[in-house]
Amino acid sequence: MSDGENSAVRMKLRVVLSHYQAAPILAAWQARLPAIEASLDLGRTRTTLGLSADGVTLPDGRQLSWASLAGVVDAPNKCFTLADDGDLYEIRTFSEATNWVRTLFPTRTAPTALVSGLTMHRIEGIDPLEDTARKIRTVRPMGQVLDTATGLGYTAIYAARTAEHVSTVEVDPVALKIARLNPWSDELFDNPRITQYIGDAFDVIAEMDDSSFSCVIHDPPAFALAGHLYSTDFYHELYRVLRGRGRVFHYVGDPKSKTVSRTWQGVIRRLHDAGFSQIRPQPQAFGIVAYK
Repeated sequence: MSDGENSAVRMKLRVVLSHYQAAPILAAWQARLPAIEASLDLGRTRTTLGLSADGVTLPDGRQLSWASLAGVVDAPNKCFTLADDGDLYEIRTFSEATNWVRTLFPTRTAPTALVSGLTMHRIEGIDPLEDTARKIRTVRPMGQVLDTATGLGYTAIYAARTAEHVSTVEVDPVALKIARLNPWSDELFDNPRITQYIGDAFDVIAEMDDSSFSCVIHDPPAFALAGHLYSTDFYHELYRVLRGRGRVFHYVGDPKSKTVSRTWQGVIRRLHDAGFSQIRPQPQAFGIVAYK
């Protein structure tokens, strides 16, 4: 490999860690091992890392100090990215567009996003990937698919595995900046069958043509953060852009929760008011499927 190619590899190396990846590396050094096979991308891949008194030697020649790795281990609810200056920084950003603080929150598999203190995926007894898979299985996306809330992009990525094309809408540009740093979101930006739209889903969908989609996956933020995406007017728009016999999955939340149960009742009533004739609860996915 030429010097130029070596430089390109070094520029491309992305390091994103949580305590799940940092703790085994630190334990290996404490056991005086000279090297360890570990992950530098939140568990997606593994690579061999050299260990020494100076720290961890990365494949591009840079080093991570033991002090910085210990800091990651001591922050179990955070993900960190290695910046060009050699320091690790928490993946956390305030959005001026929404006034929401977004954080990448680690799990044993793919991370979720923490938005104003609320996780965007289920993580108790389940991980974000299985949470996404359950939503997708309720509607079996085919043809043209609309995803109303991009977030980290897992819904769009999973839907694109069977759909002809996925249009995904995100209100907050900061969400996509967070996704860019998340190794599990790479396909959101690399898959040509996914098109991204920036804007409030209410406004973006209003500009879309009638009968454009065979399937809609509506996984909005909590009602407290985006109540208009639970309104009859918005459901009318979902009905309008769906083709005949099209279906929408609407994530609502834990049906066993007393607070959320009231939201379920309101969602079902307003979906009926918007014209949806068949409405079927999907408790395993914490949502509802409605048919046009």
